[in-house]
Amino acid sequence: MFSRRGHHPPLIRRRRDKDVLLGRGAERAALDRILAAARAGTSGALVLRGEAGIGKTALLDYTLAQAGSCRTVQAAGVEAERELAFAGVHQICAPALDRLDRLPAQQRGALSTAFGLSAGAAPDLFMVGLGVLSLLADFAADRPVVCLVDDAQWLDRESAKILGFVARRLRTESIAMIFAVPGDPDTDDMPELSGLPELLVAGLSDEHARKLLASTLLGRVDEKVLGRIIAESHGNPLALAELPRGFTAAELAGGFGFLSPGALPRRIEESFRRQIAALPAIARTMLLVAAAEPVGDPVLVWRALNRMGVRADNDLAASRAAAEFVDFGFGVRFRHPLLRSAVYQAAGEDERRQAHAALAEATAAGTDPDRRAWHRAQAAARPDEDVAAELQTSAARAQTRGGFAAAGAFLERAAELTPNPVRRAARLLAAAQARHVGGTPDAAIRLLALAEADHLTELDRARADLLRSDIAFMVDRGRETAGLFLKAASRLEPLDIGLARSTYLDALRAAWYASDSGSSGTLRDVALAAVAAPAGATPARPSDLLLDGLAVRYTTGFAAGVPKMRQALAAFRDPRQSNQDGLRWMWFASSIATDLCDDDAADELTGNYVRLARETGALAALPLALTTRILMHLFAGDLSAASVLITELDDVADGTGIPVPRYMALLLAAWQGDEDRTARLAAVSTADAQRRGEGLAPAIAGWAEALLHNGMGRFDHALKAAEQTRQSSLEPGVLTGAPLVELIVAAARTGRPEIGADALARLSASTRACGTDWALGMEACCRALLAPAGRAEDAYAEAIERLGRTRIRPLAARAHLYYGEWLWDAGRRDDARGRLRTAYEMFAAMGMDSFAALAANRLGVNVRQRADDRAGALTQQETHIVKLAREGLSNAEIATRLFISPRTVEWHLSKIFAKLGVTSRRQLRP
Repeated sequence: MFSRRGHHPPLIRRRRDKDVLLGRGAERAALDRILAAARAGTSGALVLRGEAGIGKTALLDYTLAQAGSCRTVQAAGVEAERELAFAGVHQICAPALDRLDRLPAQQRGALSTAFGLSAGAAPDLFMVGLGVLSLLADFAADRPVVCLVDDAQWLDRESAKILGFVARRLRTESIAMIFAVPGDPDTDDMPELSGLPELLVAGLSDEHARKLLASTLLGRVDEKVLGRIIAESHGNPLALAELPRGFTAAELAGGFGFLSPGALPRRIEESFRRQIAALPAIARTMLLVAAAEPVGDPVLVWRALNRMGVRADNDLAASRAAAEFVDFGFGVRFRHPLLRSAVYQAAGEDERRQAHAALAEATAAGTDPDRRAWHRAQAAARPDEDVAAELQTSAARAQTRGGFAAAGAFLERAAELTPNPVRRAARLLAAAQARHVGGTPDAAIRLLALAEADHLTELDRARADLLRSDIAFMVDRGRETAGLFLKAASRLEPLDIGLARSTYLDALRAAWYASDSGSSGTLRDVALAAVAAPAGATPARPSDLLLDGLAVRYTTGFAAGVPKMRQALAAFRDPRQSNQDGLRWMWFASSIATDLCDDDAADELTGNYVRLARETGALAALPLALTTRILMHLFAGDLSAASVLITELDDVADGTGIPVPRYMALLLAAWQGDEDRTARLAAVSTADAQRRGEGLAPAIAGWAEALLHNGMGRFDHALKAAEQTRQSSLEPGVLTGAPLVELIVAAARTGRPEIGADALARLSASTRACGTDWALGMEACCRALLAPAGRAEDAYAEAIERLGRTRIRPLAARAHLYYGEWLWDAGRRDDARGRLRTAYEMFAAMGMDSFAALAANRLGVNVRQRADDRAGALTQQETHIVKLAREGLSNAEIATRLFISPRTVEWHLSKIFAKLGVTSRRQLRP
């Protein structure tokens, strides 16, 4: 048939490899740049996004070809292997595993456990990530490394998180990481890769599409049909190459029945299915077994095929036909991932089960028991307790390695195959728990609902309530969470009193975050229930002492709870305290120490909390630990240390994906007198908390704004901000005591003594119960501000003496400032200058610029900062590295702390040496 213009239509030939990159100049240039940067010592990452068949794999192949002398490591996600923990990251690390012994002990242990090379406690997922980062950095020490990940959307969840983490932490390791994923940049189908640079791979232009099509079609094609193929394919290279293969010459010649409606990938799969349907039965069986075996091991595939009676030497024609679709060489590889899916979906259920059964028989139970169990499960046509039990054992192994998402998948399938309803419900609950720990709350809630609708025991129903509460707290620390914990604790009481008491502590924490009288369980509600609960075991655990102290505090009153809270603090300061209890409940202990104004205990406990989180590799616990430590640094006036830890907190949040409220950054900005940053962070924190239904933000924002305005001498603004924190639902503690100080200062300076007197009465109720120098010095300072002229001096003297014995330098400096102002107004200028000079020097040394300016204004000192004062200053991360180097940490230890590679630490140190004019770490010593 001729075209309408009278020309012969193109004679179609087999696609040439060079054609697949037709029209991809911009994409190749971007890949060339990232390779050039890696060769120059700068790492980088890139996500290639585009629909199925658009050419992402071809671009990865191009990168591989251009890598030249670089080391290359590759991984490909496979849908059927998505539930096998760390499968993807193991592909990446396999060539470098001989360097495992060079890693720091924590990272080496985490990787060894994750890969099943050694036994141990389940590793923290992000400690595994640090290990992968360090391993790849070491691998790239002498030659750049190019890491290519195709079909990243099918990676197991653990591998996706880890590789995304590594890609975001790359700096100067000479590593290029390139991912290929479907979709467009506006979708959130791969949140693990969020924040990485992206390149949208779009369809070919009509000109390039026509050239590509001309190189693939066989036979003569009408120009109108040619135009329709181009238009319908939207420039998708796979569609242009594969769609015509599924149609007859007549259909191509006239277009009859060509291109049924539907999404493009579905049409491509349909084309593949037509081609598969035309194959001999033996060839289809060969393709199906290859599709069902995700590892790509040709020996295993042929072993399974032999069990099914298929032999290559006896079925040469079928082998040649199958080879058009899949390569059985060194690794089983389909010519496109959609082809694997099309093969598998085209087979009937019985055929798929037979393929999996053969693969299960061919898989050695001793060397790969988890994959064997998975194949057995896919082969099962009805409930089978033996297979379900084998899956449960695989789930336990996965959990030991830290593969909680994989464990959840194993347990879910085990539940489906469990004939006993009680055991089935228990496995569903265990699957929900694993999914929750693995960070997939939606899947956990779905499985939890299935378990609750099944035959749970009474104890498991109580545990289900607890799990639902845990999920709610993780996702949204809102008003309803405390009530959920309270319900779970009540249900657990007659069944497991130890777990019930721990759940009451969880409920108290949730109520504290909600900090709202409209919540489903207030602090008092929870405390009343805890008081009525049976006593804990003897001897009492530190957590039992903690619960007893808090229960009295929130029922009888703060003063009544002080003795028991001190007893709990002593238990947590005991060096024999277990790491597990320390990590779980140290937040409470640290908060109590601060509420009791016990600066020694607070300093020790917050330091231990951070140390435990770091030493045990519990990076998920680190954000809360860092938050308590930062707060202590702020109270102590060590703003530099607080700033460094806030940078680390941001790094942890970025690296782990754990959301962290910006409360500490907000307070630091207020302490530093940064008005713009305080206002911005207050607005962000309040809006975020309102979205979650969390009541803490207004109290913290009001405190920060009041502190800021008092430092700037805007006492009317400070009074208004401080009054926002006077919520009846807030109990005595740091969130009431510290804002009350700001309220008293503002009231005294604005001539509102009645407001100040009421605030002082509230403050004194807790400070006198605490009885520490911090508490009584704070009260004395506030009392002096409100006292008649004749009685103020003694109170100022007491405040300065008591606070001088504590770590709480900002409050001590403010006592000097307010005393100096009082002396100035009393006409005692010489005495005043001494106090004001002391205050100014203390504030300036701490970096509390606005308060320093208040003292300087009285003294007539010009505190304007010159622009060149900042010249050559270290960045926050450089300051952190110097601090850690001074503490004696090695480059590898600093890298672990900062979520970067040792190579990046070396690079930063070279810049630091140049800025400071030193040549060695020894010269960094203070």
